[in-house]
Amino acid sequence: MDQLNRYREIYEAIGYEVLLISVLNNSGLDTIRERIQHKTTLLSGHSGVGKSSFINSLFPDFQLATSEVSEWSGKGLHTTTFAEMFDLPGGGSIIDTPGLREFGLVDISRQELSHYFPEMLQQFHHCRFNNCMHINEAECGVKAGLAFGTVSEERYLSYRAILDTISDKQY
Repeated sequence: MDQLNRYREIYEAIGYEVLLISVLNNSGLDTIRERIQHKTTLLSGHSGVGKSSFINSLFPDFQLATSEVSEWSGKGLHTTTFAEMFDLPGGGSIIDTPGLREFGLVDISRQELSHYFPEMLQQFHHCRFNNCMHINEAECGVKAGLAFGTVSEERYLSYRAILDTISDKQY
């Protein structure tokens, strides 16, 4: 729970709303139902993480096909094979999608990646150089934010990991 609360603090500090829910404990589901009412909501994630089971917890009448967790791998099994949209009682819809193997970035340059991290974007104007990559440049606002705690270490490490996957070519 400490790690969960840490992530909650990180993301709330940069402006995201974090809702703690549990399908196993049936907690927080009413809040989710309210949030998606009269909207179109798409669930996306890795194969076998429980997207269809989550929808069944919210709306048991849908009775979406699910599979048990594999005893061999300890992971859920790929069950949903195509995206399907369901009308919600009272208005709105929810889309169940097949699982993804990985996410990737398209047409984002190394130079602009930090602009997609709101807390880094706020520190950007403190960088000495306008082309700062926030790695080892002098007088880097993002690195200063990291030292002062306005940029979390977890988010900075995520930035660096993503940065390493982007080629040097410009789009």
